[in-house]
Amino acid sequence: MTTPATHPIFLATVSAPTNIAVVKYWGKADEHYNTPINSSCSVTLHQDDLRAVTTVAVSKDFVQDRLWLNGVEVPHAATSRRFRACVDGVLALAPDKYHTDDDNNNKTVAIAQHEWPTLHVHVSSYNTFPTAAGLASSAAGYAALVAALVQLTGATETFPGEFSTLARQGSGSACRSLYGGLVAWHAGTADEQWRDSRAEQLADEASWPALRAVIAVVSDAQKDTASTAGMQASVKTSPLLAFRAAHVVPQRMQELTQAWRRRDFPVFGKITMQDSNQFHATCLDTYPPIFYMNDVSRQIIRIVTAYNDYAGEIRAAYTLDAGPNVVLYVLEPHRPVLAALLRHFFPASGLEEQNDEVLDPALVHAAEATGRVPRDGDVRHYYVTRPGPGPRVLDNDADGTIDPHTGLNRYQPSG
Repeated sequence: MTTPATHPIFLATVSAPTNIAVVKYWGKADEHYNTPINSSCSVTLHQDDLRAVTTVAVSKDFVQDRLWLNGVEVPHAATSRRFRACVDGVLALAPDKYHTDDDNNNKTVAIAQHEWPTLHVHVSSYNTFPTAAGLASSAAGYAALVAALVQLTGATETFPGEFSTLARQGSGSACRSLYGGLVAWHAGTADEQWRDSRAEQLADEASWPALRAVIAVVSDAQKDTASTAGMQASVKTSPLLAFRAAHVVPQRMQELTQAWRRRDFPVFGKITMQDSNQFHATCLDTYPPIFYMNDVSRQIIRIVTAYNDYAGEIRAAYTLDAGPNVVLYVLEPHRPVLAALLRHFFPASGLEEQNDEVLDPALVHAAEATGRVPRDGDVRHYYVTRPGPGPRVLDNDADGTIDPHTGLNRYQPSG
């Protein structure tokens, strides 16, 4: 039986988006501060389709930090360095917390500024998409954690982008999920504890209304080589990685940002595909080699290449992070054809259309020349989404994952 709380339980619930890098980072400059050897930029995807939802609770009655992921408590997770960097970092910026008495409407200090570092938090979080399968679930999760803590405590930044430097210490790409649209993560320098290794919004989510992302979930299993372990191996053994960071990425960052602002899809798409190719080439250049793509991933790439060749221009662009799942960028006028092509060769749920696009037989023939034949089961599901905003504040009663009376997890996954 749960003991009733004698002190108030304060809660905040936030959702945060995932993001998919179009110029990727791979390799850490400083593992303690979780900083990258090169800058990167990404597209924040819309939370209507993919998001992490996190509730954070705090009370003077809590005796330890607790963390639930997807409804299951994770032992000792709340003592991890990454979790502590986010929690302790935000609590250090928190002001006095006031409580309003329901009877006489009097405001009193419930948590003084100096008390925050001594308190314990309960955190419950879940994703609406596969975890640890190369869709940046940790980015959404840690961004939601930081955003919920900020909402709960009323913390304020002491310099622009400070919250993103805290999210970065949880999961590197989480810093980019604190902003919508096209977002850069600057590599930064070791001066002042890497405070300049932060995220910056380059263009908001409304700046390219026609852009869409089609995500093919090839596998929802956890990847064989975790990103952190893969990066460590690449930094130690891949000469290509160092060359890429020093001589390739800076120009690509500049050119891709300009293409986005011009809404120049052929240039945006080409850079996106080239950078994805080079990232996976770096993984192959690692010893022993790292394989994130699988045969289905490569078949989708061939189909996209055949589609672009058929069209005589780049109409779809693929990118893959550290996993086999494929993200395809496309403009809305061309999305129906791409969707029909994927449905034909890789049938799966998520791409249903009321009026099915009739494929040009010449396009089907060009795609068949890749050797692919239609087959069920190779793609598990599709998501169709668009650029979206950063974290959103949700209603604790309707969306919260922690019971406001007990401070314990109440989220149960469906199915």
